[in-house]
Amino acid sequence: MKRWGWKTTTVAALILTTVLAGCGAKDKPANGAGGSASPSGGSAKPAQSAQPLQKIRYAAFAGVSGLAVQFGNEKGFFKEEGLDVEFVVNQDPIAGLTSKDIDIADIATTSAIIAAGKGAPIKIVSSMFRTKGPFYLIGAPGINSIADLKGKKVGAAAFGSGLDVYTQTILKKNGLGKNDVTLIANGVNDAAFASLTSGQVDATIIHEPFASLAEITGKGKLLAKGWDYLPNFHTGVLISRNDYIEKHPDGVEKLLRAYFKSQEYAKSHLDEYKAYFLSKIKIDPAAVDKAFERELVLWENVPNVDKQSLLETQQIQKDLGFQDQIYDVDKILDLRFIPKKN
Repeated sequence: MKRWGWKTTTVAALILTTVLAGCGAKDKPANGAGGSASPSGGSAKPAQSAQPLQKIRYAAFAGVSGLAVQFGNEKGFFKEEGLDVEFVVNQDPIAGLTSKDIDIADIATTSAIIAAGKGAPIKIVSSMFRTKGPFYLIGAPGINSIADLKGKKVGAAAFGSGLDVYTQTILKKNGLGKNDVTLIANGVNDAAFASLTSGQVDATIIHEPFASLAEITGKGKLLAKGWDYLPNFHTGVLISRNDYIEKHPDGVEKLLRAYFKSQEYAKSHLDEYKAYFLSKIKIDPAAVDKAFERELVLWENVPNVDKQSLLETQQIQKDLGFQDQIYDVDKILDLRFIPKKN
């Protein structure tokens, strides 16, 4: 398993904590999220500064969906919560949790529900910073409407995924079924964008900032926004394994506070976050501006998990044949640790 080398040693963390305590609150990162008060919002706590940082292994989403928490880590929000966080790159968070290689992870809501419903020792502990599908159906030049896709090739990311759900739903609600188009598993992000610009597909479901990049470069046209078609389909949660929750409930609580501090700070400091974003994702800055503006409405930062949305999400999955039964959501939720708004 590949791990990122961002892990701070305990000694260095103690030195940094001592220096910050001596410098005063004005030298610490701003607190931009709900939850319990940050040390940066008041006087230093000598007792806390003497404690070693608690280690936690966190598998954030890859790509743009996980950038704000990495940004928050650099701002010091995880240390403020007393955490020494190790960001772990993991393609299968359920397997990583089960093998105890990770302690908490971002994951698609449907994957969490199905895994927990089938007996995986995990619980959903919070929603992610957004829960509505940030997916866009983009057509190649010459494709001006969804109706134009009849007989064409459409990229659906990965078959059975949430993006596939959105693709099929958008097509169906515009009178096109599976037999009217050829669905292709063309990947996500830059892979999906490349498949569109190379002519492999005539349209594709895709994330930002690639939807905006297609528009500003004239390489694609926006045909549909996913959340207009499935406003209650839940797309992202954080999960932890049962034994970690039992032994380290404070670790879950601290990580969730740091997670939402990171998201709130990024959202309220967009210019600063944009500079960080562009240092990690090499793309036209104009596309990033357009993407940020379009998706602010989705960036809700509400940690609570709506049970009715989970039931509706499962029903949609079942109707498409992606899920064989509806699972009891009360058995897979543990929402004791979600941060409270001040």
